[in-house]
Amino acid sequence: MKLSAEDKKIIEDSIRDIPDFPKDGIIFKDISTLLSNPKALNTLMTHLENRYKSYDLDFIAGIDARGFIFGSILADRLGLGFVTVRKKGKLPYTTVAEKYTLEYGFDEVEIHIDAFGEKKNPKVLLIDDLIATGGTAKASASLINKVGAKCVEVCFIMELGFLNGKDGIDAPVYSVLEID
Repeated sequence: MKLSAEDKKIIEDSIRDIPDFPKDGIIFKDISTLLSNPKALNTLMTHLENRYKSYDLDFIAGIDARGFIFGSILADRLGLGFVTVRKKGKLPYTTVAEKYTLEYGFDEVEIHIDAFGEKKNPKVLLIDDLIATGGTAKASASLINKVGAKCVEVCFIMELGFLNGKDGIDAPVYSVLEID
């Protein structure tokens, strides 16, 4: 399902640009203004609901932390369970972890070993607010597959296309907005 030009404008206009944050030369895309705008948030979530209602999904997984917001709303709208992918050390039960490369070093994300319960080969949509270099998304999609599920697509509200972050993600990628 394609986003209409009118809906795209509603969503884009609700996202605030913050110049030179967190450092000089960066234009930070602030989604707090999207979240506080009921019309924009509903427009976005209705679009995602319409896109994914025919995917026959079993779960939505969200990446820590803003993926939790969009993912849990979408899971509720679709009548699905929601699973968290968190930074290392934040989950209380037995986990599976995946390391990924940062500009200077490594980081790690985790998922509960039983995140998808007893369901055989569950189909999972992974969601987050933004993809930049893609390390967290690649690791998160890999984790979903490691625990016996199938990451059928990775969804982002915004994609910084010039960074080519979706390259190497082992699942189809959908971005609501692409920023060049």
